Amino acid sequence: MIKIFKNLKCRDVCFILICVVLVVTQVWLDLTMPDYTQKLTESVSAGDIDMGTVMKNGGMMLLCAVGSMAAAMMCGFFASQVAANFAKTARERLFGHILKFSNAEINKFSTPSLITRTTNDVVQLQMFIAMGMQMMIKAPVTAIWAIAKISTSSIEWTTAILVCVGIIVVTITTLVLLAYPKFKSIQKLTDNLNDVTRENISGVRVVRAFNAEKYQEKKFDVVNTAITKNHLFTSRIMGIMMPIMTMAMSGLTLAIYWIGAYLINKAEIIERAEIIGNMAAFTQYALQVVGAFMMLVMIFIIMPRTMVSAKRINEVLETEPSINYKNEKLVTSGQGKIEFKNVSFSYSDSGKPCLKNISLEIEPGETFAIIGATGTGKSTLINLIPRYYDVTDGEILIDGKNIKEYPEEQLERLVSVAPQKATLFSGDIKSNITYGCTEDIKDDDERIKRSLDISKSDFVNSLKDGIHSKVAQGGTNYSGGQKQRLSIARAVFKNSPIIIFDDTFSALDYKTDMLVRKSLREQLSDTTVIIVAQRIGTIKNADKILVLNNGEIAGIGKHDELLENCPIYKEIALSQLSEKELAGKESA
Repeated sequence: MIKIFKNLKCRDVCFILICVVLVVTQVWLDLTMPDYTQKLTESVSAGDIDMGTVMKNGGMMLLCAVGSMAAAMMCGFFASQVAANFAKTARERLFGHILKFSNAEINKFSTPSLITRTTNDVVQLQMFIAMGMQMMIKAPVTAIWAIAKISTSSIEWTTAILVCVGIIVVTITTLVLLAYPKFKSIQKLTDNLNDVTRENISGVRVVRAFNAEKYQEKKFDVVNTAITKNHLFTSRIMGIMMPIMTMAMSGLTLAIYWIGAYLINKAEIIERAEIIGNMAAFTQYALQVVGAFMMLVMIFIIMPRTMVSAKRINEVLETEPSINYKNEKLVTSGQGKIEFKNVSFSYSDSGKPCLKNISLEIEPGETFAIIGATGTGKSTLINLIPRYYDVTDGEILIDGKNIKEYPEEQLERLVSVAPQKATLFSGDIKSNITYGCTEDIKDDDERIKRSLDISKSDFVNSLKDGIHSKVAQGGTNYSGGQKQRLSIARAVFKNSPIIIFDDTFSALDYKTDMLVRKSLREQLSDTTVIIVAQRIGTIKNADKILVLNNGEIAGIGKHDELLENCPIYKEIALSQLSEKELAGKESA
């Protein structure tokens, strides 16, 4: 847990020191008040009370109370500043670190878990700092200081307080040991709850289409019941603390008065006034001590969950990305030539290779297509080019340089990707097309018009606000085809020498598919285009076609060559087109 507090900045440390001073001041003022109570009580007991004595001692008590309140308010202000700044820094570090993760690390933690760690876990730590920091400083200072003051008064009263404190410590320790294992599992259960909730909401259309509401409700009920039972157990365990604390406090007060009555009865008349004054002061000291341990109870209630949250955050921050980049920029031709040399790849959770001994070359300006049955490794193959994963064996070269030698920014500029599932971000159409561009792009920039023209996103011009039309989160206010065309426009706008289309055209109708590919050939003739597709019509006119089968190369060549030499390609082709259609030429 100490590691996580390395996120504190110098200003925060200064604020913590100020809080310590303010807490000590507050405790001093709180423990000074019983002294004036003692003087007033002695005066009343001795019978020489007057308004001057009441005003003097009462005024000092009031000043102490006001001073204590002011110190507490200022301490709360600085503590909240520290907590808010810490949470901001922690979220920034987590988010920045997660952005460096490859797909392997993302899959290891899972998306719902990373969201929970960035939000819920950070909030737990923020609450602990805001509340716990004051209590952690005040409780021990108050307890030690108060016990030190009362230990010189009476061995009987001191013994009573020590017995009460012993009961409280044993109770707290026992209950925390019982509750801690449950607190450890709460955050994991929260991950599961977020996972199921996210799955249900994102797949609500499928749920309704298959009348599976009851089934999904049962899945949700399982995880919801588990986390509810966990919370009930910890709440009941921690709920036992307060009644025990109240009983201890009431018993201590009774013991103080019982011991006081015994001492007064045994003392000489002249000493009784002093004993009564001591008893009144001692009662307040005792309440201060018990109050300090009640604050410790609050800390122990929130600390177990906070410790778990800190551990979960550290797990993310201490996980080094499996893919590291060089810092030195490479001097290359920038033409977009790609070479695979004996490339093999297997996912970390699977011993079976997904790709085996892939060797091929893609020339600059070439349209290279990849086809194969589902699960043969098509998407995996192209995910290796921008280093979403690193190869297990072999190497991939771009313009004669191993992609592992490229700095991250340089590699990202070389490769542009239009994924199978179009992802749009909240904002407007222009911000989505120019996504990632650091320069100020004018509305009439030719690159925007060119991107929209190549992707055949003519629908943008018919919208009321044109390229400034609103895009909801995930692009939910546009159809699948519209989102895919905007995704293609974004990939084209980046103007990279290599563009990858990962089954992008499957969301387009045949006519739009043909028109987009025609525009790509005519306007991006110098760009290396890689197309992953299921349709023969989409890849028929590619310069080179790769046929994958069980992660291995089953054939590579032009359409006509593969029809003659590759049975798997011919089988795929005949399942989609007739012999006559295969013999003909695509109009585009």
